[in-house]
Amino acid sequence: MAISTGDTLPDVNLIRLGADGPEAVSLSSLTKGRKVVIFAVPGAYTPTCHSAHVPSFIRTKGDFDAKGVDEIICVSVNDPFVMKAWGEATGATEAGLTMLSDAGSEFTKAIGMDFDAPPAGLIARSKRYAMYAEDGVVKVLQAEESPGQCEVSGGEALLASL
Repeated sequence: MAISTGDTLPDVNLIRLGADGPEAVSLSSLTKGRKVVIFAVPGAYTPTCHSAHVPSFIRTKGDFDAKGVDEIICVSVNDPFVMKAWGEATGATEAGLTMLSDAGSEFTKAIGMDFDAPPAGLIARSKRYAMYAEDGVVKVLQAEESPGQCEVSGGEALLASL
């Protein structure tokens, strides 16, 4: 069953590439007492993710800041090396977005947002969505019907829902 508004986010570890290599990051430590946007993509460098989804949050970062959002986190079922490179390639890192790896799909499966698309080479990937959470509780969740769409989960659409 997929996560929904009012649910508490699971306490799982995501991975980021730190100065000394991959390091675990507790999701609860990122969300406790904070206002956080989390958006997920099916895959780094894939067309819609690269050209629409990440850029929409780069464009709206300042507007989210003005609404009191403490952090915008992009999650993908990719390794942390890819997420770091992708953040640099898109300008997301420079814009202040946090790029985190859900390499084992633990978070994605825990919230029921996983899917498989073998013809495209996507296994145990994340559906495309965006959410706003306060103190680890989901306040707004906007998921796409199709992983190739970026309409309700884009930065502008989520911002309009806050």
